[in-house]
Amino acid sequence: MTDLRHIDALVTAALDEDAPWGDLTSEALIPVDATLEARLVAREPGVFSGSEVFAAAFRLVDPRIRVQLLASDGERFESGDVLAEIAGPARGILRAERIGLNFVQRMSGIATQTARFVATVAGTGARIVDTRKTTPGLRLLERQAVRDGGGRNHRSTLSDAVMVKDNHLAAVAGAGLSVTEALVQMRARLPHTAHVEVEVDRLDQIPAVLAAGVDTVMLDNFTLDGLRQGVALIGGAALVEASGGVDLASVAGIAATGVDVISVGALTHSVRSLDLGLDVAPGDAARERATAP
Repeated sequence: MTDLRHIDALVTAALDEDAPWGDLTSEALIPVDATLEARLVAREPGVFSGSEVFAAAFRLVDPRIRVQLLASDGERFESGDVLAEIAGPARGILRAERIGLNFVQRMSGIATQTARFVATVAGTGARIVDTRKTTPGLRLLERQAVRDGGGRNHRSTLSDAVMVKDNHLAAVAGAGLSVTEALVQMRARLPHTAHVEVEVDRLDQIPAVLAAGVDTVMLDNFTLDGLRQGVALIGGAALVEASGGVDLASVAGIAATGVDVISVGALTHSVRSLDLGLDVAPGDAARERATAP
C-alpha cells in the first residue's frame, strides 16, 4: 500500500490544480446545505486499484463526506458492479468527483492491463514487471496499480539499483576500459547489497558481462531465437530479463524462451484509463425537499 502521506500530497496538488479558487459552478448554483448520494459504477470489467486515492479526494475536500468502498484493490469486477458509495455535502462531492475518478480510472486501467499480461504468461515462471516509463510524479501510485494487477515492480528510481545500459557501456568503451574491468571496478565501489543489472543487445556481449559476476542480464530487443540462445549461454549464472517492444501478442512467446523477468513499459506509458463513472442521486435531505407539498 502506498503511504497515505504521499497519497494526500498528490491528491491535494490535483485538487488545487482543478479548483485553485473553489468550484465556481457548484458554489454559485448548489445550496450550501444540499446533500448527494453517489455510486462509483464500472462501465466495463476490470481489476480495481486506487481505493485509498479515490477516498482521499472526497475526504480532503470535506471530511463530512462518507466513502464506503465495496471493492478492494486487486479485486476483479464486472460491468455494472458498484465499487463504492459516497454520501455527504453536495458541493464537496461535485468538487472531488473528477479528481477521484481520474486517479481510480488510471490506476484500475494499469491494474487491468497488468492482469492481462500476467494471465498470458501463467505457468511459464516468467515475472511481469514494470519500468520507469511512468507519469512524472505518479510513479508510486502507478507501481501500486501494477502490483494490484498481479505484476512486480522493477527498480523504482535511479538510486535503488544499478542498471548499466548501452549508453553507459559506450561511455566505458570511450574511456579505454574493457566491459569486464569497468564492471568489476564499479562493483568494488558499491555496497554489497546493491543489485547489478547489465543490458546487452548482442549475444557476443554476454560472456564479458558474466565474467564480472552481475546479478541480472537484460536481453534487449532480442528475437525469440536470440532469447533462447541467451538463456542457454547465461545458464543460470544470472537472472535473465527480456525487454523491448513487449505486447500482449508477443509476451507468451517471450515467456516460453525461459527468461525469468519480462519488463513491459506498456503497463504504464500507454495504458488506457478504465471506464468508471460516478452516478449521482439526490441525498435524503434533497429528496425530502423535492417531494414536499
